[in-house]
Amino acid sequence: MINDDSPVPVSPEWVAEALRARIGNGRLETWLTSSSGRSLVFVTNTGRAMVTLLDEEGDPGEHAVDPGADGSSDGFVLANGQADAYPNEDTVPLREAFRLVEHIVGTGHWPADARRVADH
Repeated sequence: MINDDSPVPVSPEWVAEALRARIGNGRLETWLTSSSGRSLVFVTNTGRAMVTLLDEEGDPGEHAVDPGADGSSDGFVLANGQADAYPNEDTVPLREAFRLVEHIVGTGHWPADARRVADH
C-alpha cells in the first residue's frame, strides 16, 4: 500500500507504474507499507534510487547498494522538501530499483541476487 494522505493498495504488477506516475508528478519519495507492518522506502532523483526495507517502525533497515559505483548524486527530494545527496554505491539505477520494489511487494523480501547492506 502506498502510504499517503489516502493510502492506495498496489500490486506487484502495477507498483513500478505507480512509482513512475508519482515521479512524473514530482513526488520523488514514496513509502509503501505491508499488512505485516514492514515498510519499503523509495527515494529517487529520476536516475538512481535509494531503496530501503524496514521490518518495523524504528528499524534502521537494509538498503540496496551498487558496489563499486563511483561518485555521488544529488536531487533526492523528500516529501518535506529536503534535498539529499548520496554516494552512488548507496543507490541503484532506476531500472534496478523498480525490479527490487516489484519483487519485494510481491514476496515480502529481497530478491536472492539483490545487493544490500544493513543500516545501523
